[in-house]
Amino acid sequence: QLQLVQSGGGLVDPGGSLRLSCTASGATFDYIAVGWFRQAPGKQREAVSCITDSDETTWYIDPVKGRFTISRDNAKTTVHLQMDNLKPEDTAVYYCATDSADYYCSNNYWPAEGMDHWGNGTLVTVSA
Repeated sequence: QLQLVQSGGGLVDPGGSLRLSCTASGATFDYIAVGWFRQAPGKQREAVSCITDSDETTWYIDPVKGRFTISRDNAKTTVHLQMDNLKPEDTAVYYCATDSADYYCSNNYWPAEGMDHWGNGTLVTVSA
């Protein structure tokens, strides 16, 4: 049974960087698309980024384009979200999630209702 173990996050100054990791436990990310959501205080959960397995196509929401980079390791056990030039509005709990059909991300769509596994979340706080 696939489980997602998240690491990274924390407190950083505006303009700083953090890297989030999502590690597969009990299985690998082979043939699975993986991505990230975030939920800021008082706001709805939103998709942030995803990466396919088939050809490592990536997708990002507009506010993070050019600042965040998603990647996956060759062993297909870990997906990273490198977050640079962080802004206070990036403050949120970040969740990794999977689409075992590897369907949505290749269609530039990453809906929460389409995910089949979730990490427990990690807090990112951007504040001076």
